[in-house]
Amino acid sequence: MPKKFLVTGGAGFIGSAVVRKLILEKGFQVLIVDKLTYAGNLDSLEPVMDSPLYSFVHADIADPVRMRDLIAEFEPDVIMHLAAESHVDRSIDGPGEFVQTNVVGTFTLLQAALAYWRQLSPERRGRFRFHHISTDEVFGSLGVDGFFHEEYPYQPNSPYSASKAASDHFVRAWHHTYDLPTLITNCSNNYGPYHFPEKLIPLVILNALEGKPLPVYGTGENVRDWLFVDDHAEALILVAENGKVGESYNIGGWNERTNLDVVRSICRLVDEMAPDPSIGPREELISFVTDRPGHDLRYAIDARKIERELGWRPAETFESGLQKTVLWYLNNRPWWERVRSGGYRGERLGVAG
Repeated sequence: MPKKFLVTGGAGFIGSAVVRKLILEKGFQVLIVDKLTYAGNLDSLEPVMDSPLYSFVHADIADPVRMRDLIAEFEPDVIMHLAAESHVDRSIDGPGEFVQTNVVGTFTLLQAALAYWRQLSPERRGRFRFHHISTDEVFGSLGVDGFFHEEYPYQPNSPYSASKAASDHFVRAWHHTYDLPTLITNCSNNYGPYHFPEKLIPLVILNALEGKPLPVYGTGENVRDWLFVDDHAEALILVAENGKVGESYNIGGWNERTNLDVVRSICRLVDEMAPDPSIGPREELISFVTDRPGHDLRYAIDARKIERELGWRPAETFESGLQKTVLWYLNNRPWWERVRSGGYRGERLGVAG
C-alpha cells in the first residue's frame, strides 16, 4: 500500500509543491485539507487532480470535530502541517487571524493527531509522524554575520513570527509531554512557481512585466536567504520519512541576497526574456517606499544539520532557481491572472496605520 500523507495547507504555495512531489514522484496517497483562504489555490494542484492518489477536503484546521473525523477516516501515516497565515504585512494589519490559524489551529490539530495516534497499533504508532513546518523568522533578526542554527534562541519580532514561534513550542511540548512523534522544520524564504503574488519575488516579476513600480522597502539592504520551493519540498519529504523524532531541522538555500539585489536580478531576467520598448529597462521602475514596521535586518539559515544527518542540499542556485521562476510566470499567465482577478491586486499591506 502507498504511504498516506495528510497535508494541511496543501493548496498553498509550499503545500502544493509538496503534494505534487508526493503524488507524481513518490506515488504516495495524499489527502489535502485546506481552508482555501486568499492564498489557497486549487489551480496549483491541477497537475495531480486526476490522480487516484489525490483527494481534497475544504476544512478549517481550527475545527476540532472535523479534524478528528478526517484523521480517523483517512488514517494517515504522516500529518504534514503547512496550513498557516504567512504574510508578515498581513499580520501587521490583522494579527487576530494569525493567532487563530497558526496557534489555535495548530493546537487543535495536535489534539486530533494525539487522539488518533493513541489508538493505533504499536507497529503503526511507531511509523506515525506529525511534521510541523515553520519559518526562520521565529529566531528574530541577525546582524551582518552569523547564522540561525537549530539551538538558536527564539526572538520573534512580528505578529506572524510570534504566532509561528508559539506553534513551534506547542508541537515540541506535545512531543515531550505526550510522546507524540513530532518533527519541526524551519525554512528560509521560499520562491518559485505558483507563488502568491503579494510576496516580493512574484510581485516584482508581475509588476516588471506590466511596467508598474517595483516597491523596495527602505533602502533595500535587508538580507534574506532564498530557497527554491521544489528544493524545500524535497527536504520536507526527506525529514518526514527519515528525520529523528523530536528533532528540528533548519532548511535553507545558502543564497543570501539583499532585497535590492533580488529586485535588480529580476529586472535583468525580465528585460532579457520579455523585452518591451514601451517600458524600457525595468531597473528604472524601482521605487523605494517607507520601510515595514519592525523590519528584521537579516535572516540566514545554517543548514548543515540536515545535510549531515539526512544528506540534503539544495539543487538550485539562486540564479538557476530565479530563471526558472521568471520563465514559469511568463508561461503561466492564466494562473496569475486568475489570482489577480480575485481580492488581491498588488496593493501595499502592513503599514500599521
